[in-house]
Amino acid sequence: MLIHVVQRGEALWTISQRYGVSIEAIITANKLKDANRLAIGQELVVPSLYRYHTVRAGETLWAIARQYGVSLESIIQANHISNPSVLYSGTVLLIPPRTHTVQRGETLSQIAARYGTTVQDIARANQIADPNRIVAGMALMIPHPKPTIEVNAFTIDGGEKGAQQVREVGRYLTYASPFAYTMRADGGLNPPNDAAIIEAARSENVVPMMAITNFTYTDPGSRLAQTIFSNLQLQNRLLDHIVRTMHEKGYRGVNIDFENVYPSDRERYNQFLQNAVERLHREGYFVSTSLAPKVSGEQQGILYEAHDYPAHGRIVDFVVLMTYEWGYRLGPPQAISPVHQIRRVLDYAVSVIPRNKIFMGFQIYARDWVLPHVQGQEAETFSPQEAVERAIRYGAVIQYDYTAQSPFYRYVDSQGRTREVWFENARSAQAKFELVKEYQLRGISYWVLGYPFPENWALLEDNFHIRKR
Repeated sequence: MLIHVVQRGEALWTISQRYGVSIEAIITANKLKDANRLAIGQELVVPSLYRYHTVRAGETLWAIARQYGVSLESIIQANHISNPSVLYSGTVLLIPPRTHTVQRGETLSQIAARYGTTVQDIARANQIADPNRIVAGMALMIPHPKPTIEVNAFTIDGGEKGAQQVREVGRYLTYASPFAYTMRADGGLNPPNDAAIIEAARSENVVPMMAITNFTYTDPGSRLAQTIFSNLQLQNRLLDHIVRTMHEKGYRGVNIDFENVYPSDRERYNQFLQNAVERLHREGYFVSTSLAPKVSGEQQGILYEAHDYPAHGRIVDFVVLMTYEWGYRLGPPQAISPVHQIRRVLDYAVSVIPRNKIFMGFQIYARDWVLPHVQGQEAETFSPQEAVERAIRYGAVIQYDYTAQSPFYRYVDSQGRTREVWFENARSAQAKFELVKEYQLRGISYWVLGYPFPENWALLEDNFHIRKR
């Protein structure tokens, strides 16, 4: 999969001709509503077996070619490299696909095993309708091997609306998590409208994961958490309700998202998790937690101090790092999940939590702020797809912040107000996927379904195999 940044005066036809890909394929991959209208700076995913590689310090072209199983000459040719001995860190290279000539008696299964890929990926890459019918001498393009990860997505829409969101992207998910059951001071639970979502998850071979939390939009939940943590009887009653709910509804695990916990309750929270894991593991369920994005063990603030990274890494089965919301809806305009900030969180996280227990959070929505920003004034939240359509509508030029690895633009609305939009696009999604590979993480957790972002799902499938449990 390639990423094309639209330049002034370009049309979809010229882009399709440049890459030798049909207009229809580009429209489908990006789910374009109007193929005749593009924004300057808009990014399109272009179906291709070529891959990107970002050069790291000390790498050589020979080592890169060996890593991908292609010839040195093919990389030199694809990138028009005049001096192969000079390679700069940060350079993005195009990596061509491998090729294989079918030998007499070979099967697609044997070829896939040889190259560490799948029959389905080879068949898709070469438009083979029947994988059992290949002939000697056929030249096949072999997709590059992909790491296998797990993918979770939360949904805040209940009932059939949330169920439809899960069905739309179910092929890309390991887990789906309706948000959320809110706990009560008596140890009970207030349920979301989750029955249809659970059924949709099962139909897509997706594991339904129960989510419980202590906060609502009107209550930060600090005192509620303290009430539960301070009383073993209430904890056991809460765990009884969780187990009963999972058994009755078909959940296979739980995500515990307790936020705004008083720093003084840190150890009590850890002990609650230990009790929860011991109880739920006996019942055959897994336990995960959601953690605020910390960059050190000494980070202060009610969002952070009670979230004990080493303890969570030791106690629970996996954690979800909430690596987003730097661009907060009530704060000043900025990238919502900037890569340079995520990297700081991951640097700390992998030092105290096993990498195979870490999900990196990824928000899939856009924000639009009025300028000049007034503290507390709420930004509008909508989808990345709407962000691009808004840029087209107002004639805005989309720019890219290379530090945050995030797109943004400004425009003047119908009331004459200047506004600033930060969102996600193909390049920013790819940058986050590269972090998952670099840090060898367990997976990605999306917050939240309901915001169309077709480029993300196309790139996710291009970068990873998704584990189904």
